[in-house]
Amino acid sequence: MSSSEEEIQVIEEEIIPCENFNMVCKGIYRSAFPKKKNFPFLKKLGLNSILTLILEDYPEQNKKFLEENNIKLFQFGVAGNKVAQSLRSIFYRHILKIVMCLGTICGYSRGYYMCGVNLYSGFSCRYQVLIHCNKGKHRTGCLVGCTRKMQHWSLTSIFDEYRRFSSPKSRSMDQQFIELFDVSRVVFDLRYLPDWPELSFSELVLVKQPQITHELENEEQKSSD
Repeated sequence: MSSSEEEIQVIEEEIIPCENFNMVCKGIYRSAFPKKKNFPFLKKLGLNSILTLILEDYPEQNKKFLEENNIKLFQFGVAGNKVAQSLRSIFYRHILKIVMCLGTICGYSRGYYMCGVNLYSGFSCRYQVLIHCNKGKHRTGCLVGCTRKMQHWSLTSIFDEYRRFSSPKSRSMDQQFIELFDVSRVVFDLRYLPDWPELSFSELVLVKQPQITHELENEEQKSSD
């Protein structure tokens, strides 16, 4: 084997996808927590944002990789199915707003803040986002399941996908959460939606940015009282 062939082989061996990796839809990917060995693979994706659902602090080596590759991190710690359905639904609705709007956001004159983070700051019109939790199974599976409801998938197909990625520890509570999740209460601006053919625009709610911010601030205030 020549030296050039050996170099090609080494490069190919370095491209290791994250566990439970898959493309959800145009511009959105899912996976387990990215490890150092997965960094070359993430570079190939051309990511410009990562949305993580873990509660723990993000590792320094991962933060360094994101900074070096101009990838913006958004962290929304979700406590799995250990919280009430109503509170969990509120949190997933806010996260889904962001997922739905990532595709075409060019920037607002006023930011949309959650937990002190400007959610729209730094997004571009051409985007690639990775959604992950620790294993890429339950929390990520719930968010993807809620996204599929927005895309009018049947519950049979949604649960089949959920179980495929959460096996062998699929949770009935997660599937119940997805089934009861009310997509009609996901409120966002129709001007900033991704180009997904599955979306039915006649069923979506149009709101202005200041109203979104005001709604979020009210709900955060209620939760802190």
